[in-house]
Amino acid sequence: MQCDATVVIPNWNGAGRLTRAIRSVQSQTCAPKEILVVDDGSTDGSYQEATAAGTLVLRFDKNSGFSRAVNAGVGECSTHWVAIVNNDVELAPTWLENLMAGCGPDVAYASGKILKANDRTVIDGTYDLLSWSGCAWRAGHGAPENRFNQARDVHFVPLTAALVRRDVFLRMGGLDVRFESYLEDIDFCLTCALAGLRGRYVPQAVAYHEGSASLGAWSPRMVELLARNQVFLVAKHFPNPVTRAVLVGQLLWGLLARKRGTGRAWFSGKRRGLASFRAMRASKMDAARLAIILQESEEEIRRLQTNQPDTFWEQYFRWRGR
Repeated sequence: MQCDATVVIPNWNGAGRLTRAIRSVQSQTCAPKEILVVDDGSTDGSYQEATAAGTLVLRFDKNSGFSRAVNAGVGECSTHWVAIVNNDVELAPTWLENLMAGCGPDVAYASGKILKANDRTVIDGTYDLLSWSGCAWRAGHGAPENRFNQARDVHFVPLTAALVRRDVFLRMGGLDVRFESYLEDIDFCLTCALAGLRGRYVPQAVAYHEGSASLGAWSPRMVELLARNQVFLVAKHFPNPVTRAVLVGQLLWGLLARKRGTGRAWFSGKRRGLASFRAMRASKMDAARLAIILQESEEEIRRLQTNQPDTFWEQYFRWRGR
């Protein structure tokens, strides 16, 4: 059976793991029409690996970031749906079939249950949530794999492994390349949600994620990009960017980075974000719609803490005064 979908795999120096990702796509019960690897300036033989695996390859001479690679890949597609899959992801054979079956005609984007590749009894992520602080949380991260089994509408999906309608992606302007990598999916989904579009979480669509394979977990580069992009997110979408929630969340995240030995990278990211703050401000913002989305999202973060407490969020709600 063939699906009206193209799978786009953005790749940067993913040799070794890339073949595993491609093979999992080639083993889908609902075969995509095409598999396109966007090789973003790799120097490790990834291009040769993708070519040998029989995929289409769009190759760039230098690395320009995840967002630009995804935009280029989607621009090359002609199918109704585009699946965006990281190079460190392995898909269960029914991932695409289940994800497409779970999407009605009014669904713009969707994600499934993502388990940790090194321990498939633990959830890596499901859907994403965004707080009034500009800090995001991946619902279910670290929870047992038998949780989060209810399909539901969502505002945010992780582009780690997700399905997006191509026409929606193009109409919304694709990913904002200024984000490069990290939170670019939150920004895109928030833009869609503010436009009245909705996403879907389909837990029967299972994938396995290695995680932080390109830059490394809590690497200085990852922390710098996240710290900068948190500022970008607030600047772009929050009509009132200086609130107690924003200050508390951003400072708490900085303390967490400092504890991980990357406080300097956090500071550098915030400085870069603030330097571009004015340029990131949108001319029009829907404050009322944003309030509905963030209120709903933050309340779910609070609710999920009862079963899966996280020190960062405990302190955030405490110091925010709620």
